Amino acid sequence: MSVMEQDSAGAPARASLLNDPKARGIFYQLVLVVALVTLGYVIVTNTIANLERQNIASGWGFLGNTAGFGTNQSLVEYSETSSYGRALFVGFLNTLLVAGVGILFATVIGFIIGIARLSNNWVINRLAYCYVELVRNIPLLLQIFFWYFAVLRSIPSKREKWSLFDTFHLNIGGLRLPKPIMGTGSEWVGYALLIGIAAAFLVARWARKRQEATGQPFPSFLTGLGLIFMLPILTYFVMGMPISLEHPNFVETGPILRQGFELNVGLNVIPEFLALTAALSIYTASFIAEIVRAGIQAVSHGQTEAAHALGLRNGPTLRLVVIPQAMRVIIPPLTSQYLNLTKNSSLAVAIAYPDLVSMGGTVLNQTGQAIEIIGIWMVVYLSLSLITSAFMNWYNQRMALVER
Repeated sequence: MSVMEQDSAGAPARASLLNDPKARGIFYQLVLVVALVTLGYVIVTNTIANLERQNIASGWGFLGNTAGFGTNQSLVEYSETSSYGRALFVGFLNTLLVAGVGILFATVIGFIIGIARLSNNWVINRLAYCYVELVRNIPLLLQIFFWYFAVLRSIPSKREKWSLFDTFHLNIGGLRLPKPIMGTGSEWVGYALLIGIAAAFLVARWARKRQEATGQPFPSFLTGLGLIFMLPILTYFVMGMPISLEHPNFVETGPILRQGFELNVGLNVIPEFLALTAALSIYTASFIAEIVRAGIQAVSHGQTEAAHALGLRNGPTLRLVVIPQAMRVIIPPLTSQYLNLTKNSSLAVAIAYPDLVSMGGTVLNQTGQAIEIIGIWMVVYLSLSLITSAFMNWYNQRMALVER
């Protein structure tokens, strides 16, 4: 005899809506949506009322007004007469530059230290261990201050210099490098570089498929390097060498106020960029080193023994057998370190490097448009993080093992 209640027609009675999990779930979701919409409405209306009470106009019209302040680094044309929007764009490009260079150096240093942590040489192993434990336990801001105020403030003054090969010069004003001057036809060298990169990618893809099908390797790495470098070089000579170098000019004689490097001659890498890049790279590399070490140790030791049985030495075994398998473990946490480095670059404001936060802070102080500026910061860093994550997830899928 069934215990389920039946209605007068003999059909099973429906459960109460209060006891229906699906109905309760829909109800709670509706309540949450209404609460969030109400909270958002209250925040927006209160913000608008507070801005009106303080006579602060909201909107984006201020971006077209004259900025009235300069900067010591700009990747695009910028002056005091440029707009606030241009100033924010300059800061955005500077953020991209320091993040990109920092990620590159942090990755290289991190992989070297991570492999050194597993070295059989006791001295190399201990040095790598000390590096990791020392660097990652000192706050990043203190390391930025160390490189900027302790290291870069102890180098020669503006009227002196340290030189390397009489081409690279360093003093307290920054690192002076030869500046490329683009002449007529130089754009074809750039096109050749892009074509070389695309060709190298296609060759690597073809070589991988060829090896999977026939088992025969192809020197795709060396071929790719040849395409990337030789094709632009050949184009450079064919076009009549349209790119020249403008070397920095250092004045050693004459009035003391005119001694030093001439302005706007050569390329100058400002000390703020050097300090920030060094601190971000070295600090993040200490975490990447541990990620690399863990990834290598996650690969079965039998893979190394099998490679040695085939006659491979330690170097090729690490490069061709261990690292490709370890990347499956390395890439996910490596992505987090790339995101951290990009976001940590906002500490540049502590040493007046003109990144997005620093330039935006100046704009905020002059205009009072706090909501808009903070909104721009949030959108930019969120976008950079999402783009980085998307690329690294794509790369992770490419590196994943595919079962046959």
